[in-house]
Amino acid sequence: MKKLSVISPVFNEQAVIFEFHQSLIEVLDRLAAQYESEVIYVVDSCPDRSLSILREIAEKDRRVKIIALSARFGHQMSLLAGIDHAHGDAVVMLDSDLQHPPSLIPKMLAEFEKGFDIIYTIRKPAPRSSFFRRKSSQLFYGIINWLSHIPIDESAADFRLISARVARIFQTEIRERNQFLRGLMSWVGFKRVGIPFEAQDRGGGRTKYSLGRLLRFGITGVVSFSKKPLQAAIVVGLSFALGGLLVAIYSAFMYFYRGNLPSGWTTLAILISGFGGVQLIFLGMIGEYIGAIFDEVKARPHYIVEEKVNFDASTSA
Repeated sequence: MKKLSVISPVFNEQAVIFEFHQSLIEVLDRLAAQYESEVIYVVDSCPDRSLSILREIAEKDRRVKIIALSARFGHQMSLLAGIDHAHGDAVVMLDSDLQHPPSLIPKMLAEFEKGFDIIYTIRKPAPRSSFFRRKSSQLFYGIINWLSHIPIDESAADFRLISARVARIFQTEIRERNQFLRGLMSWVGFKRVGIPFEAQDRGGGRTKYSLGRLLRFGITGVVSFSKKPLQAAIVVGLSFALGGLLVAIYSAFMYFYRGNLPSGWTTLAILISGFGGVQLIFLGMIGEYIGAIFDEVKARPHYIVEEKVNFDASTSA
């Protein structure tokens, strides 16, 4: 019998976690004849009762395992923690807010049985999804696909199934600190297929991705998969240098052949301020890349586990 690992990150989901677990277990019970299942909840340190509710669930069901992180390490690191502790032939990742329907898992497994190593989902917008959120998502993926040579579907979600051999690559080889899993899942290659699904409204609580976190997420994606901003700095710098040379030639001509220089203070001020602004923008871009290097050099752990529940000492990662 094959083994199925289900990974679900949790952060402030006390309003919905029990309902989500019930819907997930109903699906896994129907698969019990083909798959031995384990459910790994990764609790990103949070102030609500999510962890205590999951402890109560885990006491009654040994299939349920809990990884409680010592601090808030973020959604991507929570997924990585789950991958590191998963031992299934197939590993499914989905959020615990009911926006990712567990009922899609059998369809994903059917594709897995056909030999696909990565089954990703293509999300249709939730019924109550805001216009701003839809358009900002389209803009972000449009920019990152323009900048990067790794294509990323703009509707891709962190709801996917990967095979054991793909999971092992993330466990042992891909260990960068600022992971952008949606891009990395495209980068690793392997046989892959997409399944469309209609995103549901949140079962409770509120989104964990504020505007600031979305911007940080976007910058991580660009820095991880593109060097074009650095290359653009060269092009813009050469353009300004050429413009400066032309202004110098024109000024010299006016000085030697007309005997005076035009007032030109406005032009000069525009050039200086414009050039200074561009410099600061690209210094910021370079700083992001240097910051990513700094994170790698420090080599801090990706996450720190405070507590594990229902993990056997002989099998836990």
